[in-house]
This record gives sequence, C-alpha cells and structure tokens, in this order.
Amino acid sequence: MSESFRDRIERLEDAWLSPLAARSYPPQRDRPEEESRHRTPFQHDRDRIVHTKAFRRLKHKTQVFISPAGDHYRTRLTHTLETCGIARNVSRALRLNEDLTEAIGLGHDLGHPPFGHIGENVLDECLRERYDVRFRHNHHSLRMVERLERDGDGLNLTAPVRDGILNHTGDGTPATLEGRIVRVVDRIAYINHDIDDAIRAGVIRFEDLPAEEVAALGATGSERIETLVRDLLERSEDTGDIVQSEEVGGAMLSLREYMFDRVYLGPDAQSERARIERMLRALFDHYAENPPPALTPDASEAERVTDYLAGMTDRYAIRVFSDLSVPRGF
Repeated sequence: MSESFRDRIERLEDAWLSPLAARSYPPQRDRPEEESRHRTPFQHDRDRIVHTKAFRRLKHKTQVFISPAGDHYRTRLTHTLETCGIARNVSRALRLNEDLTEAIGLGHDLGHPPFGHIGENVLDECLRERYDVRFRHNHHSLRMVERLERDGDGLNLTAPVRDGILNHTGDGTPATLEGRIVRVVDRIAYINHDIDDAIRAGVIRFEDLPAEEVAALGATGSERIETLVRDLLERSEDTGDIVQSEEVGGAMLSLREYMFDRVYLGPDAQSERARIERMLRALFDHYAENPPPALTPDASEAERVTDYLAGMTDRYAIRVFSDLSVPRGF
C-alpha cells in the first residue's frame, strides 16, 4: 500500500495498454486541481458528467419518436448508455483507455435540444434567421461541460474528453483513438437501436430492410452490432487507427441512408414536425424578445436563448409553451 494510486495506475497502463492508447496521467485540465487518490482523471471526468443535471435530463429527451406510447422506446439517455457500453467493449479489446472512452461516450450528447433531430434543425434555423449563427449539438455539448454546468464554472474536464465530445460528429476528427471509437460506435448504436424502435412502432417492417445490407450485417440488432464490432476490431488492429472495412462500413452507411429516407425524415417520425416547429419557434421568439438570465457572465443574447432552449426536456418545453399560450382563469 506504500505505492501511490497514480504510480500503480501508470505501471499497470504501461504493462497493459497499447502504445497507441491515451495515458491517464498527467491530467490535462485548464485549471490545475488536486488529484483523486482513488480515481484516474478520466474516471473523475466520468463521475462529474454522470452527476450533472444535463445528464439526468437526457432521460426526457427524444431519440427518434416523439412521446412514444410504449415504455421500451429509446431516449437520448438509453442511446448514450448503449453507445457507451459498445465503445468500452471496443476500447478494451484494442487495449485502449476504457475510462477515457467511457467519459467521452457519456458526455457526447449532453447538448442535444428537446425533440431529437427535429428540435436540433428548428433551433438551428431560428438562430441562423435571427442571429446568423448555427446550432450544432456537439458544440453545445462542449459548452455544457466547459461553461454551463456548476453554475457557470464548468466541469474542468481533461482535454482528451472535451476533444472527444466536440468531435464525435461533424467535420473534426478526435485527437485520440478512444474518441474515434465513440465517433464510429455512436452510429453503430443509433442505427441498430433505431431500427428496433421503428419496427416496434410499425413504421417499417423487417422485410422492408434492404436485403443486401441485412445479408452482410445480420438479421437482428445483436447480429449486426457483432458484425460491425468484429470488423472494426479487425481493421483497427491491422491499421493502428479506428477504421471499418469498405464492405461492412459501406453496408452500415447504406443502412443509415435507408433510415434517413424511411424513418428519420419519413412521414411517421415527421408527423409532429409542424407542431414541434410551431412550438419551438414560439418559444424562441418569446425568449429572443425576453432573454432569460445569462448562465455565463459573458453570454451573448443568442447564447442566452440557446442555453435555455437547448437545456429543456421535451415535457418541460411543452409545459412552458402551454403556460405561455393557454389563457388562465381568474
């Protein structure tokens, strides 16, 4: 027990982790702080993310289907947990840093607004029209952990975690292999569990799925995830990067295109778009005319409106809209 926790972890990582893996020490934080005696810096980041209000709100944010009647549809929270589980498995198999992978996976969607992709698109349109700025949930996820949580102080997460959260989607590439795992696995997770939800909802039938892609990847969600993970592991081992084969990766992208055409942008998932857009635009206009309190001292008007709206859950947005729209009796 005379050996310090840090010394023990550094020795274990040198013995076990791949030379390509991110090391837990030294911690790369903007503000120096005392190290934990029983958690690595990435474990500490993970715990900070899980204990945020933003993380808890994910359970009431739409993944694909708005206010589904059944209890078994995914939410933004269950998507996060499924992504995290698969990503940790890939990271362990490649002898990369599981703690870093987990922290990125848990934090990657903290900035999603209410009502899923519809909500993100509407908020982006409103911001462009009024303030000439864009909304991207990955950028807002980073703002959430850097500026908004802890009453404006932020979580002081390590640089590799913040990098992975920012670059899990969009044009950037994560600086670490652990971050690149989350970027690929995010798609693996949501494509397959969204297929499951779409079939449960009756939006598509299994027979509707493209036969060639199903033959290449598998007939069930578990089979497809297994195929995708094994391919990812084999190709990544060979190349020293996080990559998919052309055949399997191409089949996944084709399945993703099918889901956008038939589900994400299809008539069933979009059936509530007009109502959601009307509601979010009304809320946006209200808060643009009556800006809410700034959550950071230097917040612009656009940031004040964005921070408030993007932080809402589906049900809170509906409640606020009702309060603003429905006449009250004496």
